[in-house]
Amino acid sequence: MIRTQIQLTEEQSQTLKEMAQERGVSMAELIRQSIENFIRARNQLTREEKRRKALAIMGQFSSGVSDLSTNHDQYLAEAYGDFGE
Repeated sequence: MIRTQIQLTEEQSQTLKEMAQERGVSMAELIRQSIENFIRARNQLTREEKRRKALAIMGQFSSGVSDLSTNHDQYLAEAYGDFGE
C-alpha cells in the first residue's frame, strides 16, 4: 500500500470516525472502501450509454419466429419450463 496524506474538515473527520466505529473498521479502511466505490462508479456505464448500446443492437438478431412479439410469454414459459407450478 502507498501511504497518502489528506486533509479533512473537522466535520468530515468526526463523521468518518463515527461511521468507522459503527462498522467496526478503521478510518483508513473506510476511506479505501469509499475510494473503491467511487472508482467502480466511474467505470460504470451511464443510463444514456446503456440505452444507446441497447438501441444499437436492435434488429441485429432474428429468432426465426414470426409471432414472437405477440406470444413472447408463451415462448418464455416454454424456455424456462414450469417454474411457476
